[in-house]
Amino acid sequence: MELYSPENPVFWHYAVTALLGVLKVMGQGWLTVRALMSEKAGFASPEDLRKTALNPDPDPTQLDPNPRVERSRRMHHNDLENIPGFWVAGALFVLAEPPLWAALIFYWGFVLARAGHFWAYATAQIHDIRATFYTVGSILVIGMAIWTLVVLLV
Repeated sequence: MELYSPENPVFWHYAVTALLGVLKVMGQGWLTVRALMSEKAGFASPEDLRKTALNPDPDPTQLDPNPRVERSRRMHHNDLENIPGFWVAGALFVLAEPPLWAALIFYWGFVLARAGHFWAYATAQIHDIRATFYTVGSILVIGMAIWTLVVLLV
């Protein structure tokens, strides 16, 4: 069986969880756009104040930070800091040929940690809750990286 084949259950679970990460990163971008458009505020660049069909009544205050837009941007930024590491470590973890139980813990644990982080950020939970979900996801990615390094170097 080829490692990078849908017949390999470790790769299959990696592919599904990696694609969920793609949807999360791209979806968060769209949530930010939705917040920008509904708030008509929080625009990022001066050229966003040009009169267009999407912004028929530009106003300089549209460049002021908007709490809803900024929260979505921070969530997106956090995704961009964390999910690509999962993609790389998870893809290389397949090379280590881990047992399926380990892959399930690492892959789905990361997805659950990111879902928890999204929930905590979206509902304005205290930092400690957000940090707990971040820490769990981070430890899982680091664990995959160390496991893979050990297998490849030994």
